[in-house]
Amino acid sequence: MNSLDFFIERAGKAVFVVLGVVVLNFLLIHLAPGDPASVMAGESGAGDAQFLAQLRQQFGLDEPLYVQLWLYLKGVLGFDLGFSYRNNLPVSTLILERLPATLLLTVSAFVFSLALGILLGVMAAARRGKFTDSLIMSGALLFYATPLFWVSSMSILVFSIRLDWLPPFGMETVGSGFTGAARAWDVFRHMVLPVATLGLFFTAIYTRLVRASMLEVAALDFVKTARAKGVPAGQITRRHVLRNALLPVFTFAGIQAGQILGGAVLTETVFAWPGIGRLMFDALLQRDYPVLLGVFLVTSVMVVLVNLLTDALYRFVDPRIEMKPWVRS
Repeated sequence: MNSLDFFIERAGKAVFVVLGVVVLNFLLIHLAPGDPASVMAGESGAGDAQFLAQLRQQFGLDEPLYVQLWLYLKGVLGFDLGFSYRNNLPVSTLILERLPATLLLTVSAFVFSLALGILLGVMAAARRGKFTDSLIMSGALLFYATPLFWVSSMSILVFSIRLDWLPPFGMETVGSGFTGAARAWDVFRHMVLPVATLGLFFTAIYTRLVRASMLEVAALDFVKTARAKGVPAGQITRRHVLRNALLPVFTFAGIQAGQILGGAVLTETVFAWPGIGRLMFDALLQRDYPVLLGVFLVTSVMVVLVNLLTDALYRFVDPRIEMKPWVRS
């Protein structure tokens, strides 16, 4: 099977996975306690039965569950994610307004953790048993065991309040009027603390994973043969050890995509970052089910796409890997 056939097959399976997630999310959300009509009526100060019935009819909440599910599926297939009761706006509009901020935060944290984790893991493996190895692994253990909310709170306390080096909240300075490079620098300064907070936990995992994988590969026969032939140590590390040691790292990176989106909810809440994590948190408190379902759908699609990309990276890192070996048998 060539690469194009493989991706067509995987894309077809991914569509069914996303549809399954849509149905499951819809059923689980509607099993949760709480009535959106009651919440809306309470906020407007009119909670009589007639007004509640009017709200349920207006938003289709009086229909049987299977009818609501069918209407929602038809909407999703037509790229209509519904209407937000609370914000009085289409869900797609709300998500598109917040999605760039979340993508900026999560992609930056992902790249930060992956690059720093690989670098520290290589350094620790190359200096096994020495002071540098002990220092890196102790730091990795510290950040792995430290709760995310504690890191975020302490980073604000130290770097924003005590030292006044970095802004504590938001994505950019409100009312600054910055444009061009000045705005990019302002956004970068606001990103440092949330990206570091979100990425340090995964940096610790990548560091430990890369170190262990490199030590395992370094003990294999083909590496010993390369050393016996007099291949320089740096070339052995880059071409023979690191390339093979990265395969389990890419496997974990695909799994991490879902976890880092989950961590973004807490990070965006603590740092007042205007992304879909905060939008989901607010929608959860307000029983705004269409917004919740829309955020779940978008994040599910992102996780599926990242896993598809991970499969592609396997072939890039090690061309010997066949997409589907049993086809040849």
